[in-house]
Amino acid sequence: MTLTQLPLEDTFGDIVGKAMRGTGISSARLASASGVPADSIERWRKDDGAANDAQARAIANVLQLDGSKLADSAAQRWYPPAIERPDIGRHEQQSQVRSNGYVYFRESHRAALVDPAGVPASLLRILRDGGYDLQFILITHKHDDHCDAANAVAAAYPDARIVMHELDVHAIGSLASRAAVVRDGESLPFGDGSTIRVLHTPGHTDGSTCYLVDGALFSGDTLFAASVGGAYGDASTYGDILRSIRGKLFTLPDETVVMPGHGPPTTIALEKEHNPFF
Repeated sequence: MTLTQLPLEDTFGDIVGKAMRGTGISSARLASASGVPADSIERWRKDDGAANDAQARAIANVLQLDGSKLADSAAQRWYPPAIERPDIGRHEQQSQVRSNGYVYFRESHRAALVDPAGVPASLLRILRDGGYDLQFILITHKHDDHCDAANAVAAAYPDARIVMHELDVHAIGSLASRAAVVRDGESLPFGDGSTIRVLHTPGHTDGSTCYLVDGALFSGDTLFAASVGGAYGDASTYGDILRSIRGKLFTLPDETVVMPGHGPPTTIALEKEHNPFF
């Protein structure tokens, strides 16, 4: 399956807004430090136009972003190439907002469902049509657009093991008692000799977790193509997101395929090269 053809999750304005919130820099302060008018910055944050290269580099310097990569974002010069992963199926989920869920499967049809959300009947039809033996329900974080169908899927597949970080597991209510509460660095045996590696990447939420299996990283809302997730943790921060990505995700092999919770797939190498936050 070719896993592409989705718009980037974040526009130039989204990236600037996330960096402003994360660093605590206001439009007025950013304008004063960069020489770019505050009204222009506010327009861009609303996706009304975008900066030219010189303006993008000027504000990037203040926001601790990469100027060249931010300029590319403003000019819409980069989009990840198509990625072929016949062992992964993506399904677009309509919950509160659009998000990506995935089915990862082995030749034996042993499968893991990543982020059960949206219309339960649609998810169950995908699983049944594929004839999958569902071994795991992997939940990257607590937001509804990634887990609000967990109860329905778990009821239909009572033998599937629910996996979620202990800091976010309360979001699935009574189903939490069935969950395998996982911590950073754990490995789960999967299918015919594979393992799922658990990477705790706090920041978007306190329990945000990525799952690594057979060269594919299911990154939830931690890492997107050319962007990162917003900081909505109760205790974790914007700084934690960046540290999680630098210290845990960017240390993975460059060819690792990143399957994000929103937007198109990418790779670790591409994000090192094109993500303005790094």
